[in-house]
Amino acid sequence: YHWNTPGIVAETMEKFEKLTGRSYQLFEYHGDPQAERIMIIMGSGAGTVGETVKYLNNKGEKTGYLTVHLFRPFSITHFVKAIPTSVKQIAVLDRCKETGAIGEPLYMDVINALHNGWEGTMPKVIGGRYGLASKEFNPAMVKAIFEELTKAKPKNGFTIGIEDDITHTSLAYDKTFGLEDQHLFRGLFFGLGADGTVSANKNTIKIIGDVTDNHVQAYFVYDSKKSGSLTVSHLRFSENPIHSTYLINSANFIACHHFHYLETFDILKDAQHGATFLLNAPFKTEDVWHHIPYKIQNEIKEKQLKFYVINASKVAKETGMGSRINSILQT
Repeated sequence: YHWNTPGIVAETMEKFEKLTGRSYQLFEYHGDPQAERIMIIMGSGAGTVGETVKYLNNKGEKTGYLTVHLFRPFSITHFVKAIPTSVKQIAVLDRCKETGAIGEPLYMDVINALHNGWEGTMPKVIGGRYGLASKEFNPAMVKAIFEELTKAKPKNGFTIGIEDDITHTSLAYDKTFGLEDQHLFRGLFFGLGADGTVSANKNTIKIIGDVTDNHVQAYFVYDSKKSGSLTVSHLRFSENPIHSTYLINSANFIACHHFHYLETFDILKDAQHGATFLLNAPFKTEDVWHHIPYKIQNEIKEKQLKFYVINASKVAKETGMGSRINSILQT
């Protein structure tokens, strides 16, 4: 029964495509049909890999990636058929750590499947970990893994995005590299748990998704204490479908809904040059600059930000909205 399952799932995926127009396969390959370096991954990290593969191939490189949709039972036949015969180096990414094992589960399966089903020259295969403890996985990290594959002796059992200062398995990556420019709008909104910031942003994303042709994405980071602590809303709008499954690190719009955050957080760390900065400040407009911490003043000047200030609490009181500032800042 188990060995019949892959065939049954593949047939059902075909039926699903006829009904919905959305296509899935047990193992889905994307990238250069003659790729020499490929990555094998399972889950949402594939979106980030896909963006980077597209970028690298536009630069003239031959890369690709394979997404695993059915892990168990693992079909060697479908797996081998999905990989280009031109491949010379493979990086397999696992989002887990199996202590005591000589390799993580997907890596071990890939080695076994190639050993049993591959007919050409055996490609060099390395395995690595990413995303442990919800660590970031972004295009800079994917690019670093593809660069590692070009080395004569690439590192096997590597970790990416995690600073391993004990066993030194980490791969270095360029923290300045990013693909955020593909999206029209990348906004970061700093609010207070239960102040309505997240609800306002959910509202915004629905409106823009409904009444414009833009693709939209929203992701919300909460402090574990929730009510009364920091919330950060990450919003993207784009003319193209959004596959970015990572936090915004180059924002062209930043909103700080509580003035005291300027003292405790580096609000402008991820602002790109020339971005717009909206600040809710409980002071007269002409006095705001003198209350801003020196570090933030410097960042505004160095990054040449477009700086807007509003006293949302004052507007809320005057318009009979009490302490609800979220609708005013949303506008």
